[in-house]
Amino acid sequence: GEDVKPFTPEKAKEIVMSLQQPAVFCNMVGDWPALRWNAKYLSALLDGRTIQFRLGLKMMDLVPQFETRCSYVKATLEEFLAWSCGQPSCLSGPFSCYEYSKYWAYADYKYIAKIFEDKPEIFQDIRWSDFGFPGRSGKESTLWIGSEGANTPCHLDSYGCNLVLQVQGRKRWHLFPPGDTSCLYPTRIPYEESSVFSKVNVANPDVKRFPEFGNTTPHVVTLSPGQVLLVPRHWWHYVESIDPITVSINSWIELDADHEARVEEAITRMLVCAIKSAENPGAGDLWLNPTEVEATSHEINLQYLNKAVSAYFKCQKASASEQACSSSTGAEQRTSSTSCKRKREDGCEPEDCTLLTHEFGFSTFKAENLQKIPFGPHLIPVLPQSQETSSMDAVESDGRDPLHENGGGHFGKLHCTRRQLVASSDCKTSAQQMDSEHSPSAPNTALSTNDLLDCLVNPHVISLVAQLLLERTRV
Repeated sequence: GEDVKPFTPEKAKEIVMSLQQPAVFCNMVGDWPALRWNAKYLSALLDGRTIQFRLGLKMMDLVPQFETRCSYVKATLEEFLAWSCGQPSCLSGPFSCYEYSKYWAYADYKYIAKIFEDKPEIFQDIRWSDFGFPGRSGKESTLWIGSEGANTPCHLDSYGCNLVLQVQGRKRWHLFPPGDTSCLYPTRIPYEESSVFSKVNVANPDVKRFPEFGNTTPHVVTLSPGQVLLVPRHWWHYVESIDPITVSINSWIELDADHEARVEEAITRMLVCAIKSAENPGAGDLWLNPTEVEATSHEINLQYLNKAVSAYFKCQKASASEQACSSSTGAEQRTSSTSCKRKREDGCEPEDCTLLTHEFGFSTFKAENLQKIPFGPHLIPVLPQSQETSSMDAVESDGRDPLHENGGGHFGKLHCTRRQLVASSDCKTSAQQMDSEHSPSAPNTALSTNDLLDCLVNPHVISLVAQLLLERTRV
């Protein structure tokens, strides 16, 4: 018999497109061949091919370990596994300078379509069609392989929502709602398109420098093999591997709101590149994230902005046309392109990534039409820490969902109207508090370029600028 799943693809998609809080799907992927994608299996698939690993220190300080502060090596998965097991052969390999007890390694953000371009048949091991996205497979997914302690700094993704399948080992997710943005002291340095970083090391916060962090509402969940986490749009997240080896697969679901987000990102790119490129580079001023190959010129950035604005209005026109005819003929399904979250890493130019249409828009799934979300053993809400349910506590305590019937096997993205990324009223910071280098109590300290940028490209400010710009273009 065919595996019976708790939700039909249509119901799963309804949940994904409408739910505004993170939740864990259980018993939805028991028949996915991707559940066998542990590190040893992937090592055999890669057959000696090297991939890049990011290495960081396990010792935790008060500053986030951004990618600009990490080391990088190219190694095979076989060498990575030997290093993580402490085998003597590692004394002369690519990990020889990095003692396992002091460092973690992360092969993060690997596009499956790229690293397995010679094995396209394996893309079908990943079946996002079960969540209501037909045709979406490993080709539109990303792979993450890490050792214990490997982590991603706290950030939000500008585009879409995120579905994450845990394959091997466990990962702990620290999630914060969009309303906590000001309390997380957002920054665009290091700059990377589509990622807004937090200055706070949420695993070891500097409460003196960032006092408003105490007003956040963390939602913490440990994701175990066989479970799928939904990360809604603009939810902040810090992710850490808590087992010796972890493997995850994710896919970003494109949303109609991404069109406005791309305008916001184009404005941010113009401002950051213009200001930082004009500044005399200081020693160790690594303002560009390693995923961004170069600072693009003002002319290129202006082209990107104009294309993003054009794409936004094209989406608005298409949505209006679709709504006009849907009552009589039904909306015809449109083709969706995969978002290029990190364009420069893939060599994807702006014209390849902006003129998108979105099959998965919120207009199809309005919240008021959604029946009550069917939370239960197959859909577990990720609640604020003080409200965690006993079942979720059980999942975190031993890494297993007590209601998971099948056992365990084992990465731009809601609605088509404007959405500001605003802070909650009880969580506002002054310009002085946004300064990560100096205490708010020292107003006479000289301001830096980065201090200005943190205010200038604050998500709330950029959202307002984008709305004004679109209004200007509309008239």
